[in-house]
Amino acid sequence: MKTIEPDQSTELYQQGDLSRRQVVKPNPQEERAEEILVSSVPPLIGSLVGIVILIGLGIVFVGPANGIALLTTALAGQHSAWYLSRASAFVAYILLWWSMILGLTITNRLARIWPGGPTVGDLHEHASLLGFGFAALHGLVLLGDSYIGYTLPQILIPFAGTSYQPLWVGLGQVGIYLMALVTFSFYVRRTIGAGLWRRLHYLSFAVFGLSLIHGLASGTDSSNPWAFWMYVVSGLSVLALTVYRIQIAGAQKSPNVAAR
Repeated sequence: MKTIEPDQSTELYQQGDLSRRQVVKPNPQEERAEEILVSSVPPLIGSLVGIVILIGLGIVFVGPANGIALLTTALAGQHSAWYLSRASAFVAYILLWWSMILGLTITNRLARIWPGGPTVGDLHEHASLLGFGFAALHGLVLLGDSYIGYTLPQILIPFAGTSYQPLWVGLGQVGIYLMALVTFSFYVRRTIGAGLWRRLHYLSFAVFGLSLIHGLASGTDSSNPWAFWMYVVSGLSVLALTVYRIQIAGAQKSPNVAAR
């Protein structure tokens, strides 16, 4: 057995003490600033993406001939609320679809490799929140439209409006309320528990289905090929990933059942 001389012991202790002194404690202010940056950047980027989509759709609606100039004139005109409502509806639907895709692929091996499970989870959460924001804008901005003449109670209460497609509009209103429930469940997950949170999350499929039906049946742009095929492709992609997710879950349970 190797013995350590007193001088060597003192030297080793001093080296260990020096290494402990060299450990730099993190600055709480720097940690807080980093947390704020990490939590605020994704929503800001998502909002910018949403605004870009909104402007692009607005140009499509008013006509690409004069581009931004014609869009500005339209937004300042009599039917500005109608244009804004139509554009924000598509932005909300695209963000909802993207949130569904991320949610269905969050446990996929490819998602775990890149960009990583936690990152996909954050993107899923922020896409859902931004989608709800644009969905709320889609409904509330109609208060400024004089053609249909919705009142606030008719916008807030499902099936209360009778001036335009009451059934299909009402289904869309129900979808927004369910979307709010699912979206804000992210922030009470620890309080309500993972089990209840997961069951609430299954309502996402109802939200997407209601939004798809609402858009196809009551959307004034659904007859356009680009809008129709957007609904078809987005609906089929969510359906395909859902079937795939069910098959994977079944395959993972089969070995456990066989082992019993």
